[in-house]
Amino acid sequence: MSAPVLSIIILAVMFLLATVLPLNMGALAFVGAFLLGSVVLGMSTSDILANFPGGLFLTIVGVTYLFAIAQNNGTIDLLVRGAVRMVGSKVALIPWVMFAITAVITAVGALSPAAVAIIAPIALSFAAKHKINPLMMGMMVIHGAQAGGFSPIAVYGVTVNGIIAKTDLEASPMAIFLASFIFNLAIAVVLFIVLGGSKLLSTKTGRLVEQAADSRMAVSVGARAAGATLRGSGTDISSSGVAAKGTSGSSSAAKSADAGGARATVPQLVTIAGLIALAVISLGFKVDVGFVSITIAMVLALVSPAAQKGAINKISWSTVLLICGMLTFVGVLEEAGTIKFVSDGVAHLGMPLLAALLICYIGAIVSAFASSTAILAALIPLAVPFLSSGEIGAVGVIAALAVAATIVDVSPFSTNGALVLANAPEDVDKDKFYKQILAYSGIVVVAGPAIAWLVMVLPGWM
Repeated sequence: MSAPVLSIIILAVMFLLATVLPLNMGALAFVGAFLLGSVVLGMSTSDILANFPGGLFLTIVGVTYLFAIAQNNGTIDLLVRGAVRMVGSKVALIPWVMFAITAVITAVGALSPAAVAIIAPIALSFAAKHKINPLMMGMMVIHGAQAGGFSPIAVYGVTVNGIIAKTDLEASPMAIFLASFIFNLAIAVVLFIVLGGSKLLSTKTGRLVEQAADSRMAVSVGARAAGATLRGSGTDISSSGVAAKGTSGSSSAAKSADAGGARATVPQLVTIAGLIALAVISLGFKVDVGFVSITIAMVLALVSPAAQKGAINKISWSTVLLICGMLTFVGVLEEAGTIKFVSDGVAHLGMPLLAALLICYIGAIVSAFASSTAILAALIPLAVPFLSSGEIGAVGVIAALAVAATIVDVSPFSTNGALVLANAPEDVDKDKFYKQILAYSGIVVVAGPAIAWLVMVLPGWM
């Protein structure tokens, strides 16, 4: 059996094991890289580790560490409260506020599941209070997270652009970011119209939304001041010193925050300035986003040492392992000739446009059950030689693949979809809600890749 065929079998087994069993695919990828590289190809361990993406490792750790501090010191709560206050009495704007906030959070470097985990409970609680369709609200949050996910300093964006930078393909980070943003925004518009958003235009509410946001801000900031650890939605507080929501401990925390936490604190203002500096320095001056983000994180840690307590534990180490393992394995695949082998097979189809559509569907279907990041890390390198022929626009194909592989995160089998399902309002039938999410994700898996291909690949404008 040839090395390329064997490596493809190993890759398929890895995806199967990671899907069926609770195994990190990055860890499996390191094992696969070691076995394929050392046993089959005769590579030394130093040659195998030469494919380890050190720069990407620093970027992911830096931005997630920075975001964890921003969450700990209440900056994220502050931004949510400020945005919701802008809504006033217009209920119809609440879903769009949640979309926008989640997009901003992922655009500045937060992982998509982390952003959804923070915003989805808030959004769905508002949906229950103001009779907003929970499916619409939950999906608005997920599509908001994906809309910002391919910014040049976001994890998805850094991963894709880093892969492209190592090739001779045309690179256009902003084109990929805008393609994903506009595509998810268009889906959000359709959801808003189809799922009853137009009816909300005539609905008004007094200060309930603002009060709900203030209440959550009060509880979370007060709990942090008391040394609590926030879990889940940010309203259920679990720690040795603070009682759960609805108890006197929570009330005390809220009163404490009302007394002293109504305005932005110095650490929060510094954090906001740091997030702005991250975007300006890394994008405007082309400075490595990993070094910039971890430097800003250290400044924030010095400004408020208490806020960075536990922040390192909030770094998504499983995602770091996943991405670094997959890219190390992809490097070994290249040594094995797998990438050229697969690309030659695609090229022999004789129909580049059909091949691009096939790649998009593979990415979407697998990503609905597995990690979107892993799919992007695996499929883009496999498509590089095929795209290098110049018969089809590389930017358009990569943008379409990026969209196809991430919009399906609405699936209840993915982290984002599962988070929305888990935070369904109490008065919602969980079984019915699950079926609704499942049906919607099925529509997205079937129609999403085709529409992305039609818009981004077929016209040849990208």
